[in-house]
Amino acid sequence: MTLNFASTARGLIALTVFIAAALANGNALAQSTLFEPLYEVLSHPRCMNCHTVTDFPRQGDERRRHDQLVVRGADNHGAPTLQCSACHQDENVAEDAVPGAPHWALAPLSMGWEGLDETGLCQALKDTSKNGNRSLEDLFEHMTKDELVLWGWTPGSNRTTPPLGQQAFEEALKIWVDAGGPC
Repeated sequence: MTLNFASTARGLIALTVFIAAALANGNALAQSTLFEPLYEVLSHPRCMNCHTVTDFPRQGDERRRHDQLVVRGADNHGAPTLQCSACHQDENVAEDAVPGAPHWALAPLSMGWEGLDETGLCQALKDTSKNGNRSLEDLFEHMTKDELVLWGWTPGSNRTTPPLGQQAFEEALKIWVDAGGPC
């Protein structure tokens, strides 16, 4: 096997340009890690079961199709004859067997995260055409104040919680938002 000097030189030049560009962008390689802890939370079943791209919610850590064959419905609150609120109240009920929080519903299909990798989810979160026209500050408010979102850390029963505690998630989210939402 002989080495072609010209192709080796082109490869080294390309690598040098890539490194120089990363450094010129304010150490973009280091910033991209800011979304990692957020992705671990947002890809957890407590979030993903409602941020689905299906016409039905999912449930459990295995993310199975919702019991009773519940469907999304036109307004993301279930079919007219079986609205989410028929079972899901403002808090967990039936000894935590039925989860609950105010305004229980599926996220709109535009906010479905299934199948997205870390970069894809990061970009989707910032895309105002997909995120309910929310700025980064609006996302921070939604993810730290909305009672339905906060339910994910107090789901009751034997449900698992996201891998990062709610306070640590809020702190990591604030850092990401303040940095401009790097992906």
